[in-house]
Amino acid sequence: MSKAEDRIHQLRRELEEHNYAYYVQNQPSISDREFDVLLEELIGLEKENPALYDPNSPSQRVGGQVTKDFETVVHKRPMLSLSNTYNREEVEDFIRRVQSGLEREEVQFVCELKYDGVAIGITYQNGAFYQAVTRGDGTKGDDVSTNVRTIRSVPMNLKGKDFPEEFEIRGEIFMPLASFQKMNEEREEEGLDTFANPRNSASGTLKMQDSSIVAQRGLDIYLYYVLTGDRRFSSHFESIEAASRWGFKTPPAEKNFIRRVSNVDEIFEFIEYWDVKRNHLPFEIDGIVIKVDNYSDQEVLGYTAKSPRWAIAYKFKAEQARTKLLGVSYQVGRTGAVTPVANLQPVQLAGTTVKRASLHNADQILKLGLHFNDTVLVEKGGEIIPKIVGVDESERPSDSEPVLFISECPECGETLKKDDGVAQHYCPNELYCPPQQRGKVEHFISRKALDIDGLGSETVQLFFDKGLIQNAADLYRLTAEDLLPLERFAEKSVERMLRGIEASKEIPFERVLFGIGIRFVGETVAKKLAKSLKSMDAIRAASVEQLMEIDEIGDRIANSVVSYFEEDRNVDFINKLKEAGLQMELVETEGATELLSGSTFVVSGIFERYERDQLKAEIEKNGGKVASSVSGKTTYLLAGSGMGPSKLAKAEKLGVTILSEDEFDQMIAK
Repeated sequence: MSKAEDRIHQLRRELEEHNYAYYVQNQPSISDREFDVLLEELIGLEKENPALYDPNSPSQRVGGQVTKDFETVVHKRPMLSLSNTYNREEVEDFIRRVQSGLEREEVQFVCELKYDGVAIGITYQNGAFYQAVTRGDGTKGDDVSTNVRTIRSVPMNLKGKDFPEEFEIRGEIFMPLASFQKMNEEREEEGLDTFANPRNSASGTLKMQDSSIVAQRGLDIYLYYVLTGDRRFSSHFESIEAASRWGFKTPPAEKNFIRRVSNVDEIFEFIEYWDVKRNHLPFEIDGIVIKVDNYSDQEVLGYTAKSPRWAIAYKFKAEQARTKLLGVSYQVGRTGAVTPVANLQPVQLAGTTVKRASLHNADQILKLGLHFNDTVLVEKGGEIIPKIVGVDESERPSDSEPVLFISECPECGETLKKDDGVAQHYCPNELYCPPQQRGKVEHFISRKALDIDGLGSETVQLFFDKGLIQNAADLYRLTAEDLLPLERFAEKSVERMLRGIEASKEIPFERVLFGIGIRFVGETVAKKLAKSLKSMDAIRAASVEQLMEIDEIGDRIANSVVSYFEEDRNVDFINKLKEAGLQMELVETEGATELLSGSTFVVSGIFERYERDQLKAEIEKNGGKVASSVSGKTTYLLAGSGMGPSKLAKAEKLGVTILSEDEFDQMIAK
């Protein structure tokens, strides 16, 4: 075994252990930065040694593969749904049917949480991840293996040796509330419609074609049903304990997520406990699952056409509350997006006192037809901030005035704007609007941007209050003399902060571009702009048309970038960052050439040896450009299997050269 191969295997083992510690045990073993360094080393070694490719490598969890169509797979054993119950009497009826079917009164059950997500079945062969399939219609589902590989709590390789050679484990993929809230906040800031609830968000995410987007969404999983095909376990509870030893994220008994019970009183003790405590979970559940524990008993009881006779689901009632709408306030985000928030007469909901509810945007206010002092129905629909889901117009006071969205920024008084096709109003005064100033600096120092050690939102607020900064560029003028007089600033913490600021000057250009906070330029867009145009000066000089030639850059993003650099104050800000020594150009990849200089490629379809992102990287590394659509400026259409027929037809009509994967390899081999 070569040194490179040995190091690759070592890194894979280390990274999987760190993943397990963080995502399954909730006990991080190294810092995020240390993890990223190891991962980057692995990715680099795997690129240099393509023969050692492994679909279950930790490097594959970042995604990047594109799935044009999800293959339909027939389940070896049907994925049936559960019958629902809603009260104690129906649960008692279930127990009586079980006792009658088994011809005895003593039966042991297992109670578990009913996770509100997407059912999944994952097959393992020889201890390695093989395939993940959705429930579908219960008989057949979709192969979503590429996307499931990005979920960090799903093991790629199992622990121990006592697992079957091949088996399936089933569970539920869900979106944690924090991930859901973060995603919706980002969409609101970008003026996009928000998602309705975590369950639908998880379902939609799991069927996305680009696995790199799935990787960013923060999906999680609990696995709770082992199908081994043999009789190695006598009970369901025993199989869950074994699955936990193998490295799966299973319901933890120590947290009371799963419990063995013997009668209806113990069942309802579990139900009533979680009916209250579910509001403190970091994810949504919509009920409790009750199963007969013993596998032999399950076989005796059997199945109906739709569901097992040995299990049922108890569904919680939807939690809503009625209260009064007292007023509406408005919050301004870092991009200037203005979000309305309903101020409510305090009411108890889901174990907490609710005083505010999200209204999202002006369209939502109009849709609800809100008036001041309305009686409204409030629901905790998976969001940290509850939402108004209805209005009781019969209780509306006769003198009640309709709620009208504001026309001026509540923070600085600037007239608000709203772009066509965008749901959110925004304040254009990004330089002097206080929450935008603070928000932009907080974004600039965040982990995915400049990642400045020792700086946080409270410190940023203090710097603004003391007049030390007006924007992120001012951070690079701070000295120990500025900071030491501040309260709670000791010499060591000041040294750490200044070292962090200095170290940020080495952060790659694409993250600097993301950090400056151009409207609609997220992490992925920043990478595409940086790779295509190479420098801040080139991006500044680009026209809308030139920007739109870049893969996945549409007119909204292109116009936003051009508008940003048309503002003298923004150019001045960039110049200050440049003077401070930040990276303003893309560092060229090792082995870069100009073989494809002057050529514009469109990549379409699925390829045998490359992922589409790898092909795009190869084109750019060799001096070519990548565009998202075929036009008169396209030089080559790089065609894989299952490519879009419209692109092919347009290429043929325009006389664009169509390349196969082999022909492309021959071209860059020169």
